[in-house]
Amino acid sequence: MNVGLRPTFFKSQKKIMSSGFVNPITIKEAIDKIVDRTYLLPAIQRKFVWSSDQIEILFDSIMRGYPINSFMFWEVKEDKVKNEFKFYQFLTEYRQFFKEDNPDIDTKGYKDFLAVIDGQQRLTSLYIGLKGSYAYKLPRKWWYNNEENLPTRHLYLNLSQALPDENERQMIYDFQFLTKQEFEKKSEDLYSIWYKINDILTFKTKDEIDNYIDSKGWLNKDFTKQTIRKLFEVIFKEPLINYYLEKTQEIDTVLDIFIRTNSGGEPLSFSDLLMSITTAHWKSDARKEIPDVVNKVFEIGNPGFLINKDFVLKTCLVLFNDNIKFQVKNFDQSNVIIFEKNWDRIKKSITEAFTLLANLGFNNQNLRAKNAVIPIIYYIYHRGIENDINSPIKHKDDKQLIRKWLCASLLKGVFGSQSDTVLGGLRKAIKAELADTTKQPTFPLDRIKDEFKANPAKNLSFDDELIEGLLTTQKDAPDCFAILSLIYSHLNFGNQDYHKDHLHPASYFNGIKKADFQTEDDFNFYKDPTNWNGIGNLQLLNGTLNQSKLASPLKDWVTTNNIDKVNQLIPNESLDIVDFKNFVIKRKELLKTQLKNMVV
Repeated sequence: MNVGLRPTFFKSQKKIMSSGFVNPITIKEAIDKIVDRTYLLPAIQRKFVWSSDQIEILFDSIMRGYPINSFMFWEVKEDKVKNEFKFYQFLTEYRQFFKEDNPDIDTKGYKDFLAVIDGQQRLTSLYIGLKGSYAYKLPRKWWYNNEENLPTRHLYLNLSQALPDENERQMIYDFQFLTKQEFEKKSEDLYSIWYKINDILTFKTKDEIDNYIDSKGWLNKDFTKQTIRKLFEVIFKEPLINYYLEKTQEIDTVLDIFIRTNSGGEPLSFSDLLMSITTAHWKSDARKEIPDVVNKVFEIGNPGFLINKDFVLKTCLVLFNDNIKFQVKNFDQSNVIIFEKNWDRIKKSITEAFTLLANLGFNNQNLRAKNAVIPIIYYIYHRGIENDINSPIKHKDDKQLIRKWLCASLLKGVFGSQSDTVLGGLRKAIKAELADTTKQPTFPLDRIKDEFKANPAKNLSFDDELIEGLLTTQKDAPDCFAILSLIYSHLNFGNQDYHKDHLHPASYFNGIKKADFQTEDDFNFYKDPTNWNGIGNLQLLNGTLNQSKLASPLKDWVTTNNIDKVNQLIPNESLDIVDFKNFVIKRKELLKTQLKNMVV
């Protein structure tokens, strides 16, 4: 905290004298005030964002006597503040993505309390380390809220020895968040002593600590007994929580203080600051409403779509504001009132847009640019079709045009840079379409093409070189579905589950041997996944047809099921596997023509 800024917050000398630094307290006293809800968080505070690694380093710093910087608390005494401003309790059990929101608390008629203006991350970290838990997703696991994917962890300290002098985190004390299984495995080492930090709170005096050390047989273990005594001292005895107490009851002044103390450094990102300002102006509960949309979108599809608060705030700006940049002035009270007034429809339009994409076969992996959904939300909202866009029988033309535009824009990477400029141009085209009274509005693909045709980086044209590259895309690549979806734009995607499928089955190519071929060139061609696992040998099939095909030879499947080769973009060539080289060459020519027709 920059104490030198303090006088700018106050309008009189009397105000300066009423606020200031007070006697510091111990970590144990601070933890007790969190437990009895004397410390609360104002709505302007962002969520807890510290990693488990940051918490471990914080505890190491405390043990080494490093300063942990001062805090700022706001003394809340007046009923007007308690009744009109929203506060939260501290987060005590962190579960990544699934439990990141602070619990509500009703402060109407509540006792006087202290709201944390500066220091939420550190105080929450201290509580989680000493009394709470921390769960984060394991690598290569799905986002499922269970112990297998997000195991609960508690903070432990290695009492057997210090860390080596040369270690990546430059720590001395080996603090680690461990699962129950990890702790049990470490405890199998008879020379290893891992101590659960929560247990230090069971002691009240130094004598109790000494008796504990004696009972464990640690009197001859210098590092062990010195470390646990040090832990007790820094938690119970040393007044490490040094804080400034702000006593004003003017919310606008407190908001100004919060912005000044949090806008100059790394701990609070600019988007977090904007979220805090939005929350302060939102009369109901933005910190609950906006994460609720994020969670609802995550439940759409399998796996669900991952968005964040920035996406929601940007969507609100695009829907209602001419200036769509992330700037403080765009989140003033007048704008936030508009967002809140229209919130039910905004929320509905966002969730229905992602439901539409899931119905069209997209998921979080192949939707590589989330900002591409914002123009779709804009169209749904301002067209007023959020209640029936996903009807199986309505808006078929819109759905086809939206899918076609989305695929082309994702493949061209138009949102890779200057996304605000792109969003502005897209909104301009959609706005013009909706204002045109000469016809029934549809999603304006042609207007969008015209809007960007002079921009070589953002237009939707595909040259031969780009198309050649697209056709080498492998089946499991993120862009594969978008390419196939664009190629198969003529199919009816409404509420049908389409699968990526090999025409000539992959099982054949995985089983070939060099001895099966007359020449090494032929073997290399068949073995090359660019040929058999790329777009040239892939199609989109609805679930029923895909089940009928499985590993059937292409020739047999087409004959047995009377497959419409024109509809499935299968060239009128020999479908025998011995003619695969000619087949894939001819099919790529067919697909090139199809792609060019889709994006002209």
